[in-house]
Amino acid sequence: MIKARFFTTDNKICGYEISGHSGSAESGQDIICAFVSSAAYMAANTLSEIVGAEIKADVSDGFMKITVLSDLSDAQQILEGLRLHLGSLAGDYPDNIKVI
Repeated sequence: MIKARFFTTDNKICGYEISGHSGSAESGQDIICAFVSSAAYMAANTLSEIVGAEIKADVSDGFMKITVLSDLSDAQQILEGLRLHLGSLAGDYPDNIKVI
């Protein structure tokens, strides 16, 4: 199961951690993992390259942790959008994704 955790400080999202595999198909063929990975990378890239937020990234197979180190107000819409998107996917695939 994929677990997505969102971290907050002062009622603002300051980062996220996504770990695990959905288990719905073999590695490289798992469309649910592809959905989540694509959304997570898009959020991280948008935060750093478009918004200009300073982030710390830790990424390995089946794991991504992004922490926003700069002003959180500029990052909130991106992070809220990711949480909304992953929550919607968790509703569609409750056996494969859990948002915490």
